[in-house]
Amino acid sequence: MLYRKYIKRWFDLFFAIMLLPFFCILFIVVAPLIYLEDRGPIFYNAPRLGRNGKTFMMYKFRSMKVNAPDLRNEDGTTFNSENDPRVTRIGRLLRKTSLDEIPQLLNVLRDEMSFIGPRPDLPGSEKTTYRPGDIKKLIVNPGITGYSQAYYRNASTLDQRFDGDLYYAKHVSLLLDLKILFKTVEIVLKHTNVYRN
Repeated sequence: MLYRKYIKRWFDLFFAIMLLPFFCILFIVVAPLIYLEDRGPIFYNAPRLGRNGKTFMMYKFRSMKVNAPDLRNEDGTTFNSENDPRVTRIGRLLRKTSLDEIPQLLNVLRDEMSFIGPRPDLPGSEKTTYRPGDIKKLIVNPGITGYSQAYYRNASTLDQRFDGDLYYAKHVSLLLDLKILFKTVEIVLKHTNVYRN
């Protein structure tokens, strides 16, 4: 309880501040490449469900073309494919390396997200796609990475993702956060499960 309520937040703040210079350098390099490809916005800002069901605006580097349609798999998960025509050239690199998620450091600083937690869902998901009991995942801040991302990345089904989210929300601990962090680094460096086939 002490870790979840206080220590985890201190860690989030400390590491978010430490990583801000990296975000600034990345922005200087990436922002012109995103803009020059199609003259669109640098960031993709989307409303998401946060802790206790509160809606917030999540930040990402834009990896898709302007006004790209939102495509979903049959189970409601986000469609992604190596040959997805909606994704820009720079967007493919950002997605493969997960660098498109780095702007969420700003959400961490604002206490809207954590480094580790369930990935945030679209507003209304609690009414349309949550199973009985899934709402309990909202007792914690959503994360830049989480249990399902560490072990499945983009290859998980919706049920697998929600199961992982619930497991995490019930078992938040420093040890679990460290396991998820190291597993996330491994899966990103190996470029595993970038796409769901």
